[in-house]
Amino acid sequence: VMVVENVDERHLRRAVWVFPLYLLLINLFVLPIALGGLLYFGVGTINPETFVLSLPLAQGYGWLALIAFVGGVSAATGMVIVEAIAVSTMICNDLVMPLLLRTQRFGVRSGGDLTGLILGIRRVAIILILLLGYLYFHLAGEAYALVSIGLISFAAVAQFAPAVLGGMYWKGGTRNGALAGLLLGFVLWAYTLMLPSLAKSGWVSTDFLQQGPWGIALLKPEAFLGLSGLDYLTHSLFWSLFANVAAYVWVSLWQRPAAREASQALLFVDVFQRTSTTHPVFWQGQAKVTDLLHLMGRFLGETRAEQLFAQYAQQVGVHDIGQIPADAKLVHFVETQLTGAIGSASARVMVASVVEEEALELDDVMRILEEASELRIALEKLKSLDHLKDDFMSSVTHELRTPLTSIRALSEMMQDDPDMEQEQRQQFLGIVVAETERLSRLVNQVLDMAKIEAGHAEWHNSDVDMRDVVQQAVNSVAGTCRERQIALHTELPATVAPLRADADRLVQVVLNLLSNALKFVPALQGEIVVRLLDAPAGVTVTVTDNGVGIAPDKHDQVFEKFRQVDNESGSVQGTGLGLPISRQIVEHFGGRMWLESEEGKGACFGFFLPR
Repeated sequence: VMVVENVDERHLRRAVWVFPLYLLLINLFVLPIALGGLLYFGVGTINPETFVLSLPLAQGYGWLALIAFVGGVSAATGMVIVEAIAVSTMICNDLVMPLLLRTQRFGVRSGGDLTGLILGIRRVAIILILLLGYLYFHLAGEAYALVSIGLISFAAVAQFAPAVLGGMYWKGGTRNGALAGLLLGFVLWAYTLMLPSLAKSGWVSTDFLQQGPWGIALLKPEAFLGLSGLDYLTHSLFWSLFANVAAYVWVSLWQRPAAREASQALLFVDVFQRTSTTHPVFWQGQAKVTDLLHLMGRFLGETRAEQLFAQYAQQVGVHDIGQIPADAKLVHFVETQLTGAIGSASARVMVASVVEEEALELDDVMRILEEASELRIALEKLKSLDHLKDDFMSSVTHELRTPLTSIRALSEMMQDDPDMEQEQRQQFLGIVVAETERLSRLVNQVLDMAKIEAGHAEWHNSDVDMRDVVQQAVNSVAGTCRERQIALHTELPATVAPLRADADRLVQVVLNLLSNALKFVPALQGEIVVRLLDAPAGVTVTVTDNGVGIAPDKHDQVFEKFRQVDNESGSVQGTGLGLPISRQIVEHFGGRMWLESEEGKGACFGFFLPR
């Protein structure tokens, strides 16, 4: 009822909490009635299943007992009807129809209307289910309470759990493994639970319960292989599920899954990685639209089939049913529609009858694996970009908040104190100007990175003398070095052959390297050396400092956007964009940038530009 009749997966979100709540509410009155019956009648005097009738009768409330009886009969009747219909539908769709549709008389080539046949099968199945239920009650019902009979049924249903759970979470499970597990599990369930129930009812001799078959004590059904001390239900569940799981796993590992089984396993296990409209890449073959339309018409009616095909045509963007591409997506659509009418097994058989499905070749499997590998790499890149986005937000927020806070505080101080001394006012104004310049640099860096990555940056190339580039960048930081008493040296050749590049961009690169060095060298004892080497192939610029250095395992991180490499000097202000922008500029001119450093031994950043 919850699965076959479900038409919208979103309903399951509500059923996840509504169904357990429903089970809890309908059992709220069970405990009070059970406790009341035990306290009033005592243990073993009256069947606990009749407490709901015995309690009102014992107190003289016959009318209340009658209401409870009518309600019980109504509930039991409804339960029998619902279960009989549900089980008969499963028998028809999953057992009988797949067998009949493989025959020549009822197969896809017969072309007959199977509506009456399906209805007849379900009616016969309902009668057989009711007769079998009555037969078991007649044979073993007097020896067990109703609850115990239900637990025996639940133990049988539990045999499907290993195959179902394994199919959803384990790609290595196979069809033969599932069949072997089910066969062995049901054999042990019948031997350790079903046969003892018949023996206790008097239909089978109880000697084998006490002594085991042929007098072998290890084979006693209720103490199998010497395991005793458990109640009969727990004992049977342990051995049947143990054998079920063991056979399922062993056969699946012993026999490699076929290509179709492997593709189906991927669809089941990775179901949440694909949407309902995802193209089914694990199928290939040939199909005709007319055959699929005729197939749907046999079970859904010609009118309904044409309506569904018309809706599908609109989804794929065509105006006529005949223009629908006969691809794997259409086959999947037809199979889904048939599943709601005749079940998944029968739908699979019918679709396979009209579709010439081809087995996956090795090249196809390799293509699927390559696509999966590419998707995995793309996912890792997306995760990395998401992490960088978080770093960017944190870094930029900090960089914006600090100067804005300083500007606001100083501005409020000057506003609140109009009589402030001119010297102090000029000092505050100087700080405000410096902080606004800092904000401008931040915005410019973000814009530069965005333009360079998008390919929209403007480049003004000309013949550039790298001596002038280095000297201009050095002059920009010379004042800061003097204030902090940091030694700044340059080693420049007398002449350098010009190269074709954007002078302003190269000044920005050298200035970024110098600014990075200034952040990490110690005051008073800091030393920075800028070297320019000229060669026929191109020029090399290096910036060396005696700062804290960078560990080798973090060299790649320094060129990542928004990345601030942690070190023993503590947090260093910056957006993490200077070095990435510099590398982008150098690579634009065909060069490369690198880092040579060890922790505690300073760092050397360099770049090479070809001519």
